[in-house]
Amino acid sequence: MLRLNRARPYVVLLLWLILAVAAGPYTVRLGGVAQAGGDVTLREPTESARVERLLNPAGAQAALPLAVIWTSRPEGEQITARQQQAARQIVVRLTGTAGAPVLSQDGRAMTAVIGAEPDGGSARLAAVAKAAASVGGTSVHLAGPAAAQADLDAAFSHTDGTLLAVALGGVLLILLLVYRSVIMPLLVIVSSLLALAVACAVLYALARADWLSIDGQTQGIVFVLVVGASTDYVLLLAARAREELAEQPDSRRAMTAACRATAPPVLASAATIACAMMTLVLSDLPSERALGPAVAIAMACCTAVSLTFLPAVLALCGRRVLRPRAGTPGDWWARPARALEHRPRRAWAGCLALLAAGAAMAPLLAPTGVPLHQALPAQAPSVAGHTVLVRHFPAGTASPLIVLAPAARSAEVRDRIASTPGVAATAALPAETGGRAQILATLSDSPDSARARNTVARLRGSLAGTGALVGGQSAQLADLHQASVRGHRLIMPLALAVVLAVLIVLLRCLVLPLLLVAAAWVSLFTAFGASALLFQLVFGSSVTEPAVMLFSFVFLVALGVDYNIFLVHRIRAEAIRHGTAVGVRRGLVTTGGVISAAGLILAATFAALTVMPLLYLAQIGCIVALGVLIDTLLVRLFLVPALILDLGPRTWWPTHLPGDRRPPATASAPRTRTPGRAAASTPTL
Repeated sequence: MLRLNRARPYVVLLLWLILAVAAGPYTVRLGGVAQAGGDVTLREPTESARVERLLNPAGAQAALPLAVIWTSRPEGEQITARQQQAARQIVVRLTGTAGAPVLSQDGRAMTAVIGAEPDGGSARLAAVAKAAASVGGTSVHLAGPAAAQADLDAAFSHTDGTLLAVALGGVLLILLLVYRSVIMPLLVIVSSLLALAVACAVLYALARADWLSIDGQTQGIVFVLVVGASTDYVLLLAARAREELAEQPDSRRAMTAACRATAPPVLASAATIACAMMTLVLSDLPSERALGPAVAIAMACCTAVSLTFLPAVLALCGRRVLRPRAGTPGDWWARPARALEHRPRRAWAGCLALLAAGAAMAPLLAPTGVPLHQALPAQAPSVAGHTVLVRHFPAGTASPLIVLAPAARSAEVRDRIASTPGVAATAALPAETGGRAQILATLSDSPDSARARNTVARLRGSLAGTGALVGGQSAQLADLHQASVRGHRLIMPLALAVVLAVLIVLLRCLVLPLLLVAAAWVSLFTAFGASALLFQLVFGSSVTEPAVMLFSFVFLVALGVDYNIFLVHRIRAEAIRHGTAVGVRRGLVTTGGVISAAGLILAATFAALTVMPLLYLAQIGCIVALGVLIDTLLVRLFLVPALILDLGPRTWWPTHLPGDRRPPATASAPRTRTPGRAAASTPTL
């Protein structure tokens, strides 16, 4: 909305009110179509996918392995023959086929692996646990993929409201401290909720039409990003509106001028984030592909609300909400601006030294993968079941590998499997699939661990030339991990190129966009290093998932450049009139407070992901929050302005700004405002 007349604000508010009523319920409904586990189908057929297709040619949803573990009670007693017989009868009743539980070597536990339909969920597991509990003198635990999936579903089913409450609560607290009033923070919260409702409605429609796969991870990230980004855009608009109100009494004209000045950086910011995230559609992993369009839709909703709904509200409220406050808080940001002017090279060199010290610890953040039993809450039933399982059996008992070997070479293949390091046991199944024998291989390590992936690689190398195919959960996860690493090598440089292209279009130069992307790159690795140190201190391990590194990379590159867009767009506007040196000073003074507040708010919203009961999301929230703070308080406040001051007019090459061609005397310092008419350089004005 770039022009406001008397009737237009009422029309805009009416349209948004209708849209809010229609879209509001979908904020809750989106959780009903979100899948906790997500799709794992890769674009290119893999060896594990070929095994799955041979075993399940109809393509029906396969049952997940579920390990039922009985341990003697009291602990330490031996499992009796009567208990084994009772467990055998239960297995027959649950599966409809004959099967005997496997007794542990110490004789204190027994286990049976059965199939659990994914649609059954916790109800199916509860029925299995109830039936298994009828074996007297034993304790029952459930483990394996089916149990872990049920806990994953439970973890996401009740956290949507908690995540939204924590994110909005953090935003509201910061806004109350910044504005020291209630009206403006409430308007910001309403705008955020409105953008979130519309985004959720669109995502819900796409998910129901099977055009977009939404999982709990995507939903959580979209929630915090919408709240944080829409709040940032509102802060930028409100600060500029206060600045315009200090110049002219008419609130509608002031809001029109504020919209015209704010729209380019807001649109560029949203485009940067959306375009950078859209590079994820090139990923082989469905969960990563879905996040790109979801974030792009969310950013479009944030932009629409920020440039239409809020201007209409502020135009109607006028000075009652955006009343300029007495004083000149811009002086707070004039001091560092003057300090940078005297020694810019020393300032940016010192900033780079600090960033390099943090980046030196980045290799500690190892994307080798975190097993699900370590990523879920410690009190989850499947985690307890896994602990009991590995105490008495090989860790891969719940989900063995499935090897399909030519029937004529099945004995040779089984011998090679048994001699492969990391394989604890083998078993031949009587059934054949397309002339191929089925051989089960139980791994010594957890199926979703890095060691299990290494065992799969060794096994495939050992079976090369035999015509055997290795499938099963560990093989599938190994193929997913390999595809993820391969895709990241393409997506990361492409995301940088996309961000660079957006900056070149916005700033109409080459040198400064290159500097901004380089600064975002350096601060990214500083965030990785600081996060690795924090994870080591808090969790005792700095191991993470490749997807965590990818999401954090794309977010921090986009968001790091995001705040610099707000700064350099204002610097360029001032430099056109007054020259680069004065432009930097004016840019810092007029945007220092609002960008700092916006950075704190966005960091707080991403930090809300740490309340999620899944380690991956908590790590993403922590890395992005630290990265945003580094970009906001160090890169944007000191590094970028110092580099621009040191380069001077060369910053805008190949263009030349008119302000740099004028005599130095015309480049006046920022005008000091009289009390009561201070410019809105910060939200505290």
